[in-house]
Amino acid sequence: QVQLVESGGGLVQAGGSLRLSCAASGSIFRFIVMGWYRQAPGKERELVATITIDGSTNYADSVKGRFTVSRDNAKNTVYLQMNTLKPEDTAVYYCNAGSTAGSMGTSRSSWGQGTQVTVSS
Repeated sequence: QVQLVESGGGLVQAGGSLRLSCAASGSIFRFIVMGWYRQAPGKERELVATITIDGSTNYADSVKGRFTVSRDNAKNTVYLQMNTLKPEDTAVYYCNAGSTAGSMGTSRSSWGQGTQVTVSS
């Protein structure tokens, strides 16, 4: 079982930037798709961004143009660069990895423990 550990969360003012990292304990080549979800208080967990093993990306409309997802297979790490942050981006951000596209976001995929991102107005 691969362990995913997120880091890089914190408190930032609106308009600021943060970069989240997700380090896997083993090779991420087995994961066809990796990405990030987030969950704000009182809301359901939602997809933020995904990236496939060949580098194809997908973003939620709410973060397009502001967030960039990337992966470094040599370092077994996935990143989420978040720019122009807004208070509504405040949430716990979770790293997710799936061996198939259909497993993303489900109990059949691997999840990190989450990292808190708080954006103040």
